[in-house]
Amino acid sequence: MSALPASIRVFERGWLSSNNVLLVDDACAALVDTGYATHATQTVALVRHALNTRPLDLIVNTHLHSDHCGGNAALQATWPCRTLIPAAEADAVRDWDDTRLTFRATGQNCERFGFTGTLAPGARLRLGALDWQVLGAPGHDPHSLMLYCADERVLISADALWENGFGVIFPELEGESGFAEQQAVLDTIATLDVRVVIPGHGAPFTNVEQALERAGSRIAWLRADPARNAKNALKVLIVFKLLDVREMSFDALLRMLDDAAVLRAAASMLKPRGEWPALLKGMIGELAANGGPLDVDGERILARG
Repeated sequence: MSALPASIRVFERGWLSSNNVLLVDDACAALVDTGYATHATQTVALVRHALNTRPLDLIVNTHLHSDHCGGNAALQATWPCRTLIPAAEADAVRDWDDTRLTFRATGQNCERFGFTGTLAPGARLRLGALDWQVLGAPGHDPHSLMLYCADERVLISADALWENGFGVIFPELEGESGFAEQQAVLDTIATLDVRVVIPGHGAPFTNVEQALERAGSRIAWLRADPARNAKNALKVLIVFKLLDVREMSFDALLRMLDDAAVLRAAASMLKPRGEWPALLKGMIGELAANGGPLDVDGERILARG
């Protein structure tokens, strides 16, 4: 994208894998976020092709959802790179604590990885010959971070701001505060002088004011009825799983709903457990209607495309 400095390259990956942001200067070749485990081999190939014979020196994770850190292990196995993660996640990663990490709770996968350092709001990084400020971005994830370069007016927003919305507000599914934090993050972004946003998903964009307006309207809509956030979360996680495995039986999907804590919490906000089969059938029907992302063939649910 012409609006980005020459030292920044964005690999736009879609919705199963987050975007990867490669920042290169004479001192360091760094990658912000590494995509999902299913695409890890492709992530390594993309980085290798971009760097040619040069090694990757550093991984920076904005947050530890599986679609943002699922390539960490493969990249670490390919190059002896340093890895920075949000400071609040350090103990959970060090112990690989299933109850604190979100992979099992969302029915997703992530190969175990290590880290060499941490980041917290207020820290500063030098990446791509540019100075970056680390900003807190709770809401979608309590520990999420953004990177802001004031000199170039570039914001790496992860899932705090997309061109049309933002990521699922996961804390609200389990009784924690998230809507207020998401609104505060949007308010923070509005105070910055941002020329271009590199989101976690979707192409980089420059219509920042309009994106903030859309995101503000959406957070107000979700806060008015928290069940809307729960329904959106279920749909997103179901589609994510089907994009990964390509097809599942209805019974297997229902078992996942019961086994994965985040899906279970979202379903519980919508219907009593005895009504989950009907809830799931209705949701699959909505996702399969009008050329949606899923298709139904008897008891099989398939990803389109």
